Amino acid sequence: MRDFLKRNLRRAKLCYLWITRILLAPNRFGVPFVKKVRYAIFGGFVSDQVALYSLNRAKKREYLSEFDWYRSRSINEPFDAMLNNKLVAAEIIHHRVRVPKTFFVKNKHRLFSYEQPDALSSTEQVLTVLRREGSLFMKPIGSGRGQGVARLDYEADSYLIDRRPASVADIDALFAASDGWFLSESVEQHPMLSRIYPHTTNTIRLITVRDPRSGELSPMFAVLRIGTSETVPVDNGSRGGLVSKIDVDSGKLSEARTLWNHDVYECHPDSGEPIQGTALPEWPAMLKEVLAAAREMPYLQFVAWDILLTSEGPCVIEANTSSGVNIIQIWGPQRNAELGEFYRAHGVIA
Repeated sequence: MRDFLKRNLRRAKLCYLWITRILLAPNRFGVPFVKKVRYAIFGGFVSDQVALYSLNRAKKREYLSEFDWYRSRSINEPFDAMLNNKLVAAEIIHHRVRVPKTFFVKNKHRLFSYEQPDALSSTEQVLTVLRREGSLFMKPIGSGRGQGVARLDYEADSYLIDRRPASVADIDALFAASDGWFLSESVEQHPMLSRIYPHTTNTIRLITVRDPRSGELSPMFAVLRIGTSETVPVDNGSRGGLVSKIDVDSGKLSEARTLWNHDVYECHPDSGEPIQGTALPEWPAMLKEVLAAAREMPYLQFVAWDILLTSEGPCVIEANTSSGVNIIQIWGPQRNAELGEFYRAHGVIA
């Protein structure tokens, strides 16, 4: 009975996601309505994927869809919930690799401080820490894709939200507008990343997988996500940021692309700094450290690590139980390639 209920609950959730996140997804490329609905029903593709992949009946069989991605989120069960909760994930991962320090958490409309955990906190206490630290990131405990993220700064005796001037009342309103978030330190990125674009924290998405047959751990894919003036304070490709593929062996960057159009960038469109051919600093050491952390969690079959390179080594911003397929497939289809075979071994696709 329990398994029956679990299966049907999963089906109901997938049906809800299909309606809200696929059928009703944004249509940034202006795909005709009939074509959008056809690919949503017969394939599980959002309209942007139809345009990004230039889908037709034959090519549809080569690509993983948005629906395939949603189904892949069950691969790490029952440990997927651990990674979906950003605070819980940080508590576990920080024993293995550096993560940003958490200062405050708001849950069930109560604000608590890690530094003073025995009493409720206030906005003024947050501002005291912000003045001391200079910058803080506000993030939702559960959601991803850069949604609900805000950056708070204190510069020249003034407060900023997402690099725009703000009053104490603005910050108080920001805190009051939502529940289920936390405030963590703003980690300074490596000077090379700041040189490419200084106004966002530009992170690596590194995917590690365990071979379904041997259990051997390996890095499957990596990209550098780079923000622009249109995406501040986040770098997420799903928010229109740039994505540059990383050669896993050398750490060198390809040209950058975006999920919102077909443009290609050899240099950053705002800073003019070169992207293509740039080598990420200390790449072998970073890869070794993150793989060592992943190796200590053998119960996780797939992890999408969000990593910030710093002058002192890697800092894991998040560890995710799945990864959107778009940032992988803008470099080529995967249904019959490595990711598709991994999904197939775990029963995600046939």
